[in-house]
Amino acid sequence: MNEIEYKTNAPIETGQIIELYKHCGLPRPIHDEKRITEMFANSNLVISAWFDGELVGVSRSLTDFVWCCYLADLAVRKDFQKAGVGRKLVEMTREKVSEKSMVLLLSVPDALGYYPKIGMEKVENGFIFNREF
Repeated sequence: MNEIEYKTNAPIETGQIIELYKHCGLPRPIHDEKRITEMFANSNLVISAWFDGELVGVSRSLTDFVWCCYLADLAVRKDFQKAGVGRKLVEMTREKVSEKSMVLLLSVPDALGYYPKIGMEKVENGFIFNREF
């Protein structure tokens, strides 16, 4: 039986990322290939999950590794959700940034119930300038 393989900062083709976003329910600008490419090129910690050579999950972060980490995307294909892939991606992200760094994310409404299940604490002390598009 094949197992899920996890990789850190491995190259991922933009088309694979777009396919993952199409099949995970995470709203991202999948019709703007250049923007998706730049999102990943400018991220300095990307943990990916692979099954039979296919991208099935990703944790994309921006971090300084010693104080803060913004987990910008946690995406898992719907047919791999509830199999521990998201939990493993977050766990590996936390390991890479160490205990010195906090990990912060913004959740889509449908996933708000997920994060407390993996031990994350909800915070109320944030502010945002939303993107225009």
